[in-house]
Amino acid sequence: MTNPAVGLQLFSVRGECEKDLPATLKAVADIGYVGVEPYGYGGDTMVWQEHEAKDIRLMLDDLGLICCGIHLHTDALLGNKLARTIEFNQILGNRFLIVAADAPRMKTIDGIAELAGILDDTAAVLKSKDMFTGYHAHPFDAEIVEDIPAWFRLFAQVAPEVVMQMDVGNYFRGGGDPVAAMREFPNRARTVHVKDTNSPVNGAIGQGEAPVTEFLELCESLHGTEWYVVEECAPGGLGFEVVERAFAALAELQK
Repeated sequence: MTNPAVGLQLFSVRGECEKDLPATLKAVADIGYVGVEPYGYGGDTMVWQEHEAKDIRLMLDDLGLICCGIHLHTDALLGNKLARTIEFNQILGNRFLIVAADAPRMKTIDGIAELAGILDDTAAVLKSKDMFTGYHAHPFDAEIVEDIPAWFRLFAQVAPEVVMQMDVGNYFRGGGDPVAAMREFPNRARTVHVKDTNSPVNGAIGQGEAPVTEFLELCESLHGTEWYVVEECAPGGLGFEVVERAFAALAELQK
């Protein structure tokens, strides 16, 4: 079985991105990451970190990097922003449009149903383009909404092609059981976030409290996961020591 490719959520090095995006991408590629996932896209422009989409694509291509996803606001999938969001990501060569978080909607039954509708509508538009939308886990997504975790409510409603971007560290930190969620919704986690909780050293994936090893096994045996996206952050997203340590730790776990 082929291991999933390893990308980096660029929020991990956000301070570096804001200072010098081209240099940051080169440093990430030099560590060994083959993909990157931008963050904070709102669908308002064709620009990220003051660079046009076409220029970012050139940077990626020059470094042999793939845009393995993007974290965006829910609004980026609504109204006339959706077409811009799709075009922006097509230029980047990205197939995965992932809502980073939607705490307000995930707190109520009606809000979860509304979010499910947005994701399903987007998935229908993306289907012919070989692109996918999805939702990323935060600790609050494990909270109980009328006897059922919000995460379970959402993925029980959405179409199977909506990506379940489980974040093993986040969901565990919120008191949820990421392993149970992975078992409940098979073949949904095309892309996941890998981080740990309470590791002895920042970025030491697999040495903390989250069930990372079992999570990775389920990614490969039950989900056919394409991308492991590392999100381990130094303070302020500055420096590369943490993400380099995380890359090495994940590589060790994949052996």
